[in-house]
Amino acid sequence: MTQQEQQNTEQSKKTKPKKGLHPKEIIDALLFAGLVALFLKIFIIEAYKIPSGSMENTLLVGDFLLVNKIVYGATTPRNIPFTDIRIPYFRFPSFSEPHHGDVVVFDFPGYRDEPQSKDVVNYIKRLIGEPGDTVLIRNRVVYVNGNIVPNAPDALIDKEGMKDTNSAEAKIFPRGSKWNEDNYGPLVVPKKGDLVKINKDNFPMWDLFIKREGHNCRIASDGKVFIDEIPVSEYKVEKNYYFMLGDHRTNSLDSRFWGFMPRENVVGEALIIYWSWNPEIQFSRLGELINSIRWNRIGKVIH
Repeated sequence: MTQQEQQNTEQSKKTKPKKGLHPKEIIDALLFAGLVALFLKIFIIEAYKIPSGSMENTLLVGDFLLVNKIVYGATTPRNIPFTDIRIPYFRFPSFSEPHHGDVVVFDFPGYRDEPQSKDVVNYIKRLIGEPGDTVLIRNRVVYVNGNIVPNAPDALIDKEGMKDTNSAEAKIFPRGSKWNEDNYGPLVVPKKGDLVKINKDNFPMWDLFIKREGHNCRIASDGKVFIDEIPVSEYKVEKNYYFMLGDHRTNSLDSRFWGFMPRENVVGEALIIYWSWNPEIQFSRLGELINSIRWNRIGKVIH
């Protein structure tokens, strides 16, 4: 072969069209990418959108977060996708336990007077009380174990409309407490193994709590308390619990209204804001929506 023929052969190899991907290869690649994304969402990290102003100004409506699910122990799915049908799940070992000041995403345990939430929905609040802590609020100042809890750096603190200690709110947890959202407690956060005295006087407080731990509970006409039809005078707490508050405390549906958050309901820790804009602007007004992007919030680490 002459030198010219060799050059022509090499040139034809370079200019020869490459063989395109086979449709099956594309489908396999997409399936693999989908499985990886699903694995990351379920077990490692998940996106979360702020729906309300309860954590202002730490978090704003329209903030999009990344939530670390592995740090507190990721779980298999808690419900059938796109439904509120709960299913048994398994929790993997955790790297850390939730602590004071953590901003935590959790499975809402239910309103004060229901054993379990009817909907599978995630809430986000700041952890104020750990198992065994005593929580007290006086004139909107929060105390844990007698020590003042500093407000979060970006917390929205309202200075008007404060309720006094004599203003009882019927919707406050627990039932019959005669407290309000600005003057609350003292209340001990239950921890696993605690022995709680149960009688006719405090039965309204512990009734739903015991039912949430999976037991039947009733009080007889003579004042005796029965758990699973066994007469009792005390109850042994089976799980660890937390007390959760929103940073915007006058606009937050939190533990003051629905009670303790069990450890098993923890989903993950809020990490970082990856996107933020005004969610009230419709996509049909795209230019205005783009102008509402909060560039100063993107990349903000959540404290």
